[in-house]
Amino acid sequence: MVLTPSTMLPLGTPAADFSLLEPLTGKSVSLADVKLENGVLIAFLSNHCPFVILLQDQLQALGRDLKEKGVGMVGISSNDIVAYPSDNPERMAELASTKFTTFPYLFDATQEIAKSYRAACTPDIYLFDKDLKLVYRGRVDDARPGNGKKVTGRSIRAAVDLMVTGKPIPAESMLPSMGCNIKWARGNAPDYFG
Repeated sequence: MVLTPSTMLPLGTPAADFSLLEPLTGKSVSLADVKLENGVLIAFLSNHCPFVILLQDQLQALGRDLKEKGVGMVGISSNDIVAYPSDNPERMAELASTKFTTFPYLFDATQEIAKSYRAACTPDIYLFDKDLKLVYRGRVDDARPGNGKKVTGRSIRAAVDLMVTGKPIPAESMLPSMGCNIKWARGNAPDYFG
């Protein structure tokens, strides 16, 4: 496991469109399918990453609670399943039926969607407003495996509350997410890492 921070995509960046397989249903799900009237949260996730596993219950609760605020949510897995078979669509479908039941969990087989969002780690969190402009990126909260802090979702929940009430989200509240690096297929790593 390589501890990797978010790249912190510039605020105001428009959400990149996508249409990806939802392994649980076998259907294609698009950005338009998941965005609700007040916006959408896009979370790059992994089946096996300890950082994501720590947050599973909070992500489940977020999917439910954000819907009540008119904010959609979607999880996307972009990991290379050849080198990391535990991230395969079959395992994704299992998680979607048990741990991620409140939002679609989609498979980015080509890794092009992860690249379009400059995703670097799991979890990598992006919050877009009703106009699909980026208003928050970074962490869910300050809990990490082994640091003893309780998972609360405090950082992302505060950002959502500010967004839906039309208030600005303070830049100092946007700290990078930290997690496992996205597992890029050989020769597919993006150039934004330098």
